[in-house]
Amino acid sequence: MTRTILDIHILQTVPPSNLNRDDTGTPKSAYYGGVRRARVSSQAWKRATRKAFNDLLPPEELGVRTKKVADALAKRIRARADSLPAVAIELATETLKVATGTKIDVPKRKGKNDEEPTASPTSSYLMFLSQRQLDALAELAIEGSGTDGDVDTLTEHFKKKENKAKARQAVDSRHSVDIALFGRMVADSADLNVEAATQVAHAISVHKSEIESDYYTAVDDLSTDEESGAGMIGTVDFNSATLYRYAALDVDELQHNLGLGLRDDESPSTPVEKAVGAFLEAFITSLPTGKINTFGNHTLPSAVIVKLRGRRPVSFAGAFEEPVPQGAGGGYLRESCRRLASYVPDLEKQYGIETKDDHSWVFRVGDETEELSRLGERVSLEVLMRDVSAAVAQRLMPGAGA
Repeated sequence: MTRTILDIHILQTVPPSNLNRDDTGTPKSAYYGGVRRARVSSQAWKRATRKAFNDLLPPEELGVRTKKVADALAKRIRARADSLPAVAIELATETLKVATGTKIDVPKRKGKNDEEPTASPTSSYLMFLSQRQLDALAELAIEGSGTDGDVDTLTEHFKKKENKAKARQAVDSRHSVDIALFGRMVADSADLNVEAATQVAHAISVHKSEIESDYYTAVDDLSTDEESGAGMIGTVDFNSATLYRYAALDVDELQHNLGLGLRDDESPSTPVEKAVGAFLEAFITSLPTGKINTFGNHTLPSAVIVKLRGRRPVSFAGAFEEPVPQGAGGGYLRESCRRLASYVPDLEKQYGIETKDDHSWVFRVGDETEELSRLGERVSLEVLMRDVSAAVAQRLMPGAGA
């Protein structure tokens, strides 16, 4: 069976920074090829990618991941029914319990007295719902609670199987782009889980990377000349690296999660095309914001290779199992590109997984990346998103071959 898989490979140089730190404040790292490498977790870069969607997609195409899901739903109930502000949170709580099977309770506050306002009920874990799913649940809550917005009436309403099924269906359809891409787990209702369409690897440096410490001081602005010393001293750990980043996107799973186009004037593949374009731009250009104000390490990738495959995803991390040595003039990017230019054709030939020229694209900057030219058609970011989306649409057409 022919599949539609997008592989995204990125080389990105990051100066002194602390993109993703552990519980001690130290930049995360990992041993690979026998040496310590700089590492940025997949979760950190997925978070950065999701945040980038806010500038690329309309709000109704995105979801919200929160424990305060009852508040989010109550807000929509109030917006639709001005007469229900007082009971909106109770209606939201009851609806969510039925729709997701999840306990929605007021969190326990130790040491609080009875005179303090009661906190809003929350779920015990982060819940991921699309804006459209929340809108649908709000409509069901209003419809089922009667003209007076009675919670008991809503409870009786949801005791009918067909009404409960509608609530469950509202949560299990019209997924947002970010849910379709990154998946969703509903611990209390496994049938509502959404399988992620994308896999993101931990970014690792292509070379050995050491962690350094910056000793800093801060001066008290109101100190007099007679008062010597700093008002504050401290240290912050950092590293610098040329990172190899990788993500694989299962376009077939993405289409399954998003469903076909809902409008008569758009192609059935339109939702997937939009999602693919948004993911490419967001993943390529996003950057985790750890200690960003301290280091200002705003960089963009030096090289991006995208391949459209028909069988399975393939990472090129093996090219860097042996750490890349520093170049004669310094730096690691040029030698990293040489490694990939040699490793990729050999790997693909030996496994018989070569991609056609029109299914392999290279987006690169600078003469250090010249060696990558033979791995695919050279494009700009704009052309990359356009051509990849068009190729995906072609592959999703009924009867399309491998």
